[in-house]
Amino acid sequence: MTAWFAVLGRELRLAMRHPADTLAAVMFFVLVAALFPFGVGPSPELLARLAPGALLAAGLLAALLPLDRLFGAEAEDGSLDQLLLSGLHPAAMALAKAAGHWLTTGLPLLIASPIASAMLNLPVEAWSVAAASLGLATVVLSLLGTAGAALTLGARRGGVLLPLLVLPLAIPAVIFGAAAIEAAANGMEARPFLLLLGALVALFLPLAPVAAGAALRGD
Repeated sequence: MTAWFAVLGRELRLAMRHPADTLAAVMFFVLVAALFPFGVGPSPELLARLAPGALLAAGLLAALLPLDRLFGAEAEDGSLDQLLLSGLHPAAMALAKAAGHWLTTGLPLLIASPIASAMLNLPVEAWSVAAASLGLATVVLSLLGTAGAALTLGARRGGVLLPLLVLPLAIPAVIFGAAAIEAAANGMEARPFLLLLGALVALFLPLAPVAAGAALRGD
């Protein structure tokens, strides 16, 4: 566990030294939410109806932005080989990478979600559910994105292939997250949909790091 936390701490330190990726993801998320009133009109009812899907889609797209550099920069400077030779299992290293991506990208998006919710006229009583849904959905994306980044590492136009590989697998997270937000906005019970999101996290938590580790080893 010491080596695992060392890799995670390294990811956090790198993110703090170069905060541009985190800032770009948050700004993208907020700007997409701000564009919806211009695109569909200022009608509060229409915006509130579109808000659940718009929040989830914007959040997942924003979280995708830093993924193509998750392993790429380290592969270029040789530090990825050093990490693979450090004795830490590649799957555990991939899990640490996924945790670092969520803490530096998913968590800031979670904090920014009330701003986007207000821009989309989402009822205040649904803001907490929106944050929970976005948090769980971005965990799913971090896990899937880590596996996708490992699979496309070294591929030509890997930055183009990565979203095509990851986004279709993230569709259930968008469906369940949007359904949870819509239920909360309409005064209904959102817990079943949040539990389904939690089940997705539980499903991908062991599978995605193993797939990423196998791709990094070249199996």
